[in-house]
Amino acid sequence: MRLLYAEDEPEMSEAVADILRFHKYTVDVAADGDEALALAEDTRYDGIILDVMMEGKNGFEVLSELRRSGVRTPVLMLTARSEVEDRIEGLDLGADDYLPKPFAMGELLARVRAMLRRRDEYRPEVLAFGDITLNPADATLTCGTDSVALANLEYRLCETLIENRGIYLSAETLLAKVWGYDTDADVNTVWVYISGLRKRLKSIGSRVTIQSKRNIGYMLEEKT
Repeated sequence: MRLLYAEDEPEMSEAVADILRFHKYTVDVAADGDEALALAEDTRYDGIILDVMMEGKNGFEVLSELRRSGVRTPVLMLTARSEVEDRIEGLDLGADDYLPKPFAMGELLARVRAMLRRRDEYRPEVLAFGDITLNPADATLTCGTDSVALANLEYRLCETLIENRGIYLSAETLLAKVWGYDTDADVNTVWVYISGLRKRLKSIGSRVTIQSKRNIGYMLEEKT
């Protein structure tokens, strides 16, 4: 598996890259956002690890440009920002996961493994509910003539909600179905992704909403 790791702190960059290589990953290192963008656009990677705070373009800017140019490579964001709004910003731009700094190397490796496992786990059929369709070929969510590309975890969350239409799914159930039983994520992560998916639905003008019931869970519903 070939990874791109973007980090502008030399000591951190060298340490993380060495550990990733020790675990049999091929790693290209970018020292700033501009280099990261150039490498990601010119090279086919299995996954990208992108620090938010970098010289030149920051991680959010790099991610935004990659997604606009059609690069769908899974992206794990590394951020010292712990505020929910910052996590939502990254997810809205198309990140697949995020990991706050400082982090344990074991957790980083687990997040990378999970990101790569999810990379090609799309079903062949187009799913539909109400006025939306979910296309696995390009991970797009469409309503009428408007569409938006979803990140891998957003896609899996939307897919799970559509497949379980009419049923409230608890946060714990969504964690197991979308993130997997071995995930280190918690129910707060589910809330962040639910919030992001609600924004996606609103952005394409859909009547479909994600209803929530306290201590019960989440369910798709179409407004009449």
